Amino acid sequence: YNQLRLDLKEKNAPHRQLSLIFRAFNDGVAFRYELFRQPGLDSVFISSEETRFNFARDDSAWWIPADYESYEHLYRHTPVSQLKAVNTPVTLETPEGVVIAIHEAALSDYPGMTLRKVSSQPPVLKSELVPWPDGIKVKGQTPLRTPWRVILLTNDAKNLLASHTIQNLNEPCKIEDTSWIKPMKYVGIWWGMHIGVFTWHSGPKHGATTARAKRYIDFAAAHGFGGVLIEGWNQGWDSWLSGNNVQNYTKAYPDFDLKEVAAYARRKGVALIGHHESGGNVPEYERQMTAALDLYRKLGVPAVKTGYAGKMHPAGQHHHGQWMVRHYRKVVEEAAKRRIMIDAHEPVKPTGVSRTWPNFMTREGARGMEYNAWSEGNPPSHTTILPFTRFLGGPMDYTPGIFNLKFDPTGKHRVYTTLAKQLAYYVVLYSPLQMAADLIENYENQPAFTFIEHVPVNWDETRPIAAKIGDYVSVARRQGQNWYLGTITDEQPRTIVIPLDFLVPNQTYRATIYEDSRQTDFDANPTAINIRQRVVTSADTLHAKMTKSGGQAVELVPIK
Repeated sequence: YNQLRLDLKEKNAPHRQLSLIFRAFNDGVAFRYELFRQPGLDSVFISSEETRFNFARDDSAWWIPADYESYEHLYRHTPVSQLKAVNTPVTLETPEGVVIAIHEAALSDYPGMTLRKVSSQPPVLKSELVPWPDGIKVKGQTPLRTPWRVILLTNDAKNLLASHTIQNLNEPCKIEDTSWIKPMKYVGIWWGMHIGVFTWHSGPKHGATTARAKRYIDFAAAHGFGGVLIEGWNQGWDSWLSGNNVQNYTKAYPDFDLKEVAAYARRKGVALIGHHESGGNVPEYERQMTAALDLYRKLGVPAVKTGYAGKMHPAGQHHHGQWMVRHYRKVVEEAAKRRIMIDAHEPVKPTGVSRTWPNFMTREGARGMEYNAWSEGNPPSHTTILPFTRFLGGPMDYTPGIFNLKFDPTGKHRVYTTLAKQLAYYVVLYSPLQMAADLIENYENQPAFTFIEHVPVNWDETRPIAAKIGDYVSVARRQGQNWYLGTITDEQPRTIVIPLDFLVPNQTYRATIYEDSRQTDFDANPTAINIRQRVVTSADTLHAKMTKSGGQAVELVPIK
């Protein structure tokens, strides 16, 4: 990048000084403010950040509404003039096809930024920071640096799929030895809770039992999965969502033996993934956090999923305010001391911090698969928007891999994809901790499950193929010598032409293709799938022919 630093000084007393730093990258620009230590400026209280983004025209935008507690909204597609206030990232497109994405990078000890419309003609969006309970936005000491305010620019939306600018604006890795940070696929009882088969809390349908945990561990070991997530094992879940969540993060329910399950997982070569659900009661969680992480460290648990679903405590604090940004970072740092990876749900938005703290493997921060279990569901276009909005900041734990798409016998709820699209998610939706989210019995004797067994979760190279925001995405990713293709569409059937010119010239590959079949019907038969093989080279072309909300997943392996 190229950098410009402007040092500014007030003309009048007290002559405070501020620096404005700009960086220009091949695919965007970024700027931040710095207040260094100076006479008369020690403590800093910021009541407003006046950053404005001025647009020449009323371009179309994909956005979710500003919400200080959650990013779990469906994206809307309107002219900029029709939005009122939005969370970032917000992504725009001009009639000429220029794509502009606004976000922030390196969010540390500062509140999250939303954008509020202050003018419609022409559109102007102003920074609106998430406040403390007393209305102050930022409380700190000099030297103080704001997060980077980032504008990504490209002539083709697909280029956003391979952008690392937001990540590269963060500080280098602070963990000296990263050998213990290991990406993996995992299974768990999570989906069973959401569809009502199990419960987190105690009772006759309690999901986290010793016997069930061992059955999931056996499945993971048999199919080469790295981990098993067990939620609801610890006492106190009966208070969850009551407004005052009080859990014991080290004491198990009587039907779950944590020590025995952890030992069983180790013998099977499977990692037990722990779980801490604060329910929004952050002071209570912080009071127990050290002991809870120490317990997992002692038992060899290498990863923990954290949650913050519930009313925030103390009253007046927001999920995305400075106080919580500090908390999320504290959890990641304390976990790193114990060689534990973190998967955060109900998080603050990702801003590339995984470069600095790579044990922060993934997080939620958007509507994921669970909304299909008990709400109106995620429409077919939802996952064709996420790669150009939410994923710009970093990986997401979307929890794909549902095979029983029409799981609800009443017909009220379902997953709004075909089976082939679920497979394609493993390539399109990046997460180095990636779940096969369905009940394990739904994977038995399913040939399509072979793709999930084979597909990696971390990549050496990404090649965007084709994309139109809200309509379709096609991307190729490589690990080692093997390539994987993922292509998905919205509610419109379509065919995407995929040149294989990213393959090594003069090398033949065996392509195993998982695709919507002639019998696949989004409404009547969404699980029908065609699996075929062909030999290809870099001179060949594949066609991803997809039905409504369909997809195609391809594994390309060199033939020796």
